[in-house]
Amino acid sequence: MSAQQEFTNQVHNNINGMGQDPYMKDVTQLWLRDSLKHQYSYNFQWLGRPIIQYPQDIVAMQELVWSVKPDLIIETGIAHGGSLIMSASMLALLDYCEAAEQGRPLYPRNSQRRVLGVDIDIRAHNRTAIEAHPLSHHIDMIQGSSIADDIIAKVHEYARSFQKILVILDSNHTHEHVLAELEAYAPLTSHGSYCVVFDTVVEDLPKALYPDRPWGPGDNPKTAVWEYQRRLKEEGRTAVDGNALTLEIDKSIEHKLQITVAPDGWLRRT
Repeated sequence: MSAQQEFTNQVHNNINGMGQDPYMKDVTQLWLRDSLKHQYSYNFQWLGRPIIQYPQDIVAMQELVWSVKPDLIIETGIAHGGSLIMSASMLALLDYCEAAEQGRPLYPRNSQRRVLGVDIDIRAHNRTAIEAHPLSHHIDMIQGSSIADDIIAKVHEYARSFQKILVILDSNHTHEHVLAELEAYAPLTSHGSYCVVFDTVVEDLPKALYPDRPWGPGDNPKTAVWEYQRRLKEEGRTAVDGNALTLEIDKSIEHKLQITVAPDGWLRRT
């Protein structure tokens, strides 16, 4: 066994061990609950834009992008644009590394890799900042409800020319809205890629943490994921490539991170 394989096995065992440790789960939930009181996720930026994510989830996303190597990342929910900028930076790094390996010019401005953001309200100051960012040439945005028929049609039309697609759902967090997003965009997920549903953690937290929100325990992204999983198993769905759509919850990511706002939300197309 090589030293690299030995290390990989050690990491695999570490992750499995944490996933089976009830104490780790309890203390993680306690810390996560208290951190939300302080709006902990607001504290971080990516290349100058607020990203509103936990650092662990940021690290997980860059690992997924490097592993999947998508040519399109679709994101519902834009806010300040930090997540769009992060996705764009990862796509730029993919271009850089591929160009370096092939001896081509680096940082090509005509990159075919894109990030598509969808939001019902792209505020003017956020749009201006995103469009002024050095990585804006990787980004396109659509304003409108992510579950409106005309917006869904625009996204699907946009996605037609891409081969490897990764989907991130992070807008309205009600069960009904997220379930509609899953029905609309999960079929775009490419084989071996992911559909990531954020804020599934709402199901595991006290309702009191969301006094001014329409979502809470029993009505949130995790319940939508569970319902969509049921539909896939009982009714079946077809991906845009014409093959059966199978999305499995990748628990290994949750076990590795421990602190994540997306438990049961890392969905891998197998």
